[in-house]
Amino acid sequence: MMLDTALSLERFAWHAGRHADLSVQSIALACDPAYVSVRNRFSSTLAETVTCSDEGAFITSWGYRLGTTDDVESAAARLAFLLAALPA
Repeated sequence: MMLDTALSLERFAWHAGRHADLSVQSIALACDPAYVSVRNRFSSTLAETVTCSDEGAFITSWGYRLGTTDDVESAAARLAFLLAALPA
């Protein structure tokens, strides 16, 4: 069964948006690769773009593996930690 990366990124964006200090800036699902752009609400420089690999791994723009589609909530929490955000 093929992974639906668009649905996975939508789920990632939802979980990231639950963190008090994070703001989902954009979700680009029609792009190749599709991505979610997230930033710390209180900093214009603490931001990250996340993609989802065909294998189901969430990857930052600098190649850091946040987690997998098996545990989207934990992957979003790892991004929140990296962007110095408060827990959900």
